[in-house]
Amino acid sequence: MSLFTIISYDIVDDKRRVAVMKLLKGYGMRVQYSVFEAILDTREFREVSEQLQSIIDPSQDSVRCYRLDAVAAARTTIHGIGRLTTDPTHYMV
Repeated sequence: MSLFTIISYDIVDDKRRVAVMKLLKGYGMRVQYSVFEAILDTREFREVSEQLQSIIDPSQDSVRCYRLDAVAAARTTIHGIGRLTTDPTHYMV
């Protein structure tokens, strides 16, 4: 089952921060400087979690992943510009 996932990070080192940003771009949409939104199934979430753990320094960095079901995601409120990330309506192959 796919869940709406918010991933935020605070990475001290520039090289690790760029690596995390590039990784997350492959899974979701950047909505703020250090915040991504994605729709991830269990396998994808496990993959991204394992890759994040291999990049970060747990003694210096912080990555937070919030997994929301459809009900919780529907209660999300956005003030100002932007909209909630959704699955694409079509894919280019």
